Amino acid sequence: MTSGGTPAGYFDDMYAGAEDPWSFETRWYDQRKHEVTVACLPRRRYRSAFEPGCSTGTLTRRLAPRCDRLLAVDIAAAPVASARRRLAEQPHVRVERMRVPDEWPAVTDDGFDLIVLSELGYYFDDAGLDLLVARTVDSLEPGGTLVAVHWRPAVAEHARSGDDVHRLLAGVDGLTRTARHEEADFLLDVFLRVPPPARSVAQADGLW
Repeated sequence: MTSGGTPAGYFDDMYAGAEDPWSFETRWYDQRKHEVTVACLPRRRYRSAFEPGCSTGTLTRRLAPRCDRLLAVDIAAAPVASARRRLAEQPHVRVERMRVPDEWPAVTDDGFDLIVLSELGYYFDDAGLDLLVARTVDSLEPGGTLVAVHWRPAVAEHARSGDDVHRLLAGVDGLTRTARHEEADFLLDVFLRVPPPARSVAQADGLW
């Protein structure tokens, strides 16, 4: 991945052994988690979304109907190919191979209004995670949504815990947390890019 984090060869080896090594396509846990992730999006629709670490595109497929444009990237060639096949009939979705955060998509003046960090942050060392977070915040338009969701139990190949990733995000200038879903297995946080001041879903809908 990046210097000091989980090496890129780890992911190549995982996908060499199986097309879906984490069973995202068949395991109820992941299917449910992806549905919870999409259900937590505070806006009905997004103009331009970015999903780094998309793997085989199972979450990407669920995000796609909520986005006018969606860029999904992964570090390994095999999952990129799988995701492209899965999203082939959705021309507003682009799947690319990219080594984030060292590589990052060119950002227009408007930036992304949605970035999803799903099962990604714990693969990076301190410098890599700091760069990932900085580029994420810089790429979010004012008022844009960041969704972070990470596995909580310890994993030998992870540089840190999912809880550590979320503690770091909670202290970042320019982000305000507006929602949290917490289970023994995973954490999900929704942040808004501020300013402008963060508003709840009901406030944005004019209910108060």
